[in-house]
Amino acid sequence: MSTIRTRRAAVLAVATVTAALVLTACGGDDSGHAAAGHGTSASPSASASASAAHNAQDVSFAQGMIPHHRQALEMAELAADRASSADVKDLAARIEKAQDPEIETMSGWLKAWGEDVPAATGSAESMPGMDHGADAGMSGMPGMMGDADMAKLEKASGEAFDTMFLTMMVEHHEGAVAMARTEKAKGAYEPATAMADDIVTGQTAEIEEMNKLLG
Repeated sequence: MSTIRTRRAAVLAVATVTAALVLTACGGDDSGHAAAGHGTSASPSASASASAAHNAQDVSFAQGMIPHHRQALEMAELAADRASSADVKDLAARIEKAQDPEIETMSGWLKAWGEDVPAATGSAESMPGMDHGADAGMSGMPGMMGDADMAKLEKASGEAFDTMFLTMMVEHHEGAVAMARTEKAKGAYEPATAMADDIVTGQTAEIEEMNKLLG
């Protein structure tokens, strides 16, 4: 009887150890799940970081370049039936083709960031610093034409229009290039700095082209 009792005690001891090991393993699984859960909880902050991957300069760039581009499009549209030079008409068409999609893209950024998209209408001269030849440092919108300049361009035609258009667009492009260079230097949003780089490259080439056309 003593031997039987001893064997039973040994069996019970083994069973107890086995159960303890099983419980320990389960506890390890739970901690593993908890660790995984902790890793998952980091994703909201990662998402927040991604959504915050822009700065005030990026917002300023988009909000300034949209009306700047819109005015360039207004000027380019006038060339269709007022310009006498085929080169000027071709340049105007290329400006429209390049800048219209950029307006749409920048508007999309501002909406995604919860920022205001500049209104499509409004007087340039009614906005501080927007007059022709205004101090770029104060306005942040260098190269913008005033209402009087736009009215003169609209009334012109033929060779007079060509000269006025090219002269105004050179200044307009120089302003856009200055704004784009500021974005390249201070912006944080990679698509915006990439667009700024394209603007610098493309519009600098067009400035050289227009200066040649002006002689």
